[in-house]
Amino acid sequence: MRYPQPHRNGGETQQNFHSTVSLQKLKRFNSLILVFRFSGFCFTLASAVFMFTNYGVSDSLDWLNFDAFRYVFVANMIASVYSLFEMTAAVWEISRNATLLPEICQVWFDFSHDQVFAYLLLSASSAGTEMARAMKGTCTDGTVFCVQSDIAIALGFVGFLFSGVSALLSGFRVVCFIINGSRFYV
Repeated sequence: MRYPQPHRNGGETQQNFHSTVSLQKLKRFNSLILVFRFSGFCFTLASAVFMFTNYGVSDSLDWLNFDAFRYVFVANMIASVYSLFEMTAAVWEISRNATLLPEICQVWFDFSHDQVFAYLLLSASSAGTEMARAMKGTCTDGTVFCVQSDIAIALGFVGFLFSGVSALLSGFRVVCFIINGSRFYV
């Protein structure tokens, strides 16, 4: 890592120099994170929509009547809103070569929130899975309610996988920041 060099005329110090190759690598890395965040957004939003539109023929089969299904809906909605925010931040970073927040705050914000929302999705999907398993006696003929609940839970698990990969990538950025003092890994 190069240290800031003073200008020859005694002006302000220069920022760290990064070659165009390292900037291109950073854009590719940020684009990869953007793809995983977009995929996580799509799956969590689809899971929330599937759960929200899930109602049965009778009043007893409604997702609002089950705490675990409400948890699946709320957790997926929260994760999809967070993913939308992070996609916006990634597009900003790719287009402007700068983060929304100061670099140290952005790196730790991304990592900590990725961890929290990935675990939130995992716990919600696990709770939904247990509720769906417990309802198998009610769902003997493959009712639409039960099938749609299973689909929403499965989409939540896939959303968790993409959020988990995003957390790994943002963790890599934290390690690079700790080692290099910058989110640049080259």
